[in-house]
Amino acid sequence: MLQVKIPGFEYFDERTNEFHTVHETTLRLEHSLVSLSKWESKWKKPFLGKGEKTIEECRDYVRCMTITQNVNPLIYKFLPNGVMKAVNDYIEDSMTATWFSKDENRRHSNEVVTAEIIYYWMVALSIPFECQNWHLNRLITLIRVCNIKNAPQKKLTRSEVLERNRALNMARRQSMHSRG
Repeated sequence: MLQVKIPGFEYFDERTNEFHTVHETTLRLEHSLVSLSKWESKWKKPFLGKGEKTIEECRDYVRCMTITQNVNPLIYKFLPNGVMKAVNDYIEDSMTATWFSKDENRRHSNEVVTAEIIYYWMVALSIPFECQNWHLNRLITLIRVCNIKNAPQKKLTRSEVLERNRALNMARRQSMHSRG
C-alpha cells in the first residue's frame, strides 16, 4: 500500500463563480487487480496495453486505486507532480524478492492482457480470489511462477544426455576405482 499526502488548496470554479476549499488529505492507494478492473470497466480499454494514457486517465487510475473512504473528487483533478511520480514508482515496483533470468527462448505473446485475462489465469491456476487485492506485479509474478512450476520438464537434447551419461560413468569409475 502507498500513502500519499495531498496538501490542501483553494479552487475557483469559473462555472459557478465560487471558491472551494479542499482540505489536506492522505490517500491510501493499492495497485491491484481490483483497481485495474475498475479502471478498465470505466475506460473500456486495457490498462496494461502499450498505448499512452491521457492525464485524465492517469488521474482516474489513482482514483480507482484509492481505498480511503469519502475523498473529495477535486483531489484527483489537482494531483501534484510529486504525487504522480510516487504513484508511478509504486506501480513499477516488483513488490517481491522473486526474479526471473532473461530467457531468450521464451516466446512473447501478442495477447492483450486485461483484468478478465488475469482473473482467468487465477481460476486456471487455482489462485484464491483474495489475491486480487495484492499488488498487481506481485500477483503476476505468482502467476508466472505457477506457470513455470506446472510446465512439463524440458527434455534434454541428445548431446546433453550423452554428456550427462559420460559424467555419471566417469564418477562411477572413480568411486569404484575401475577403468570401465
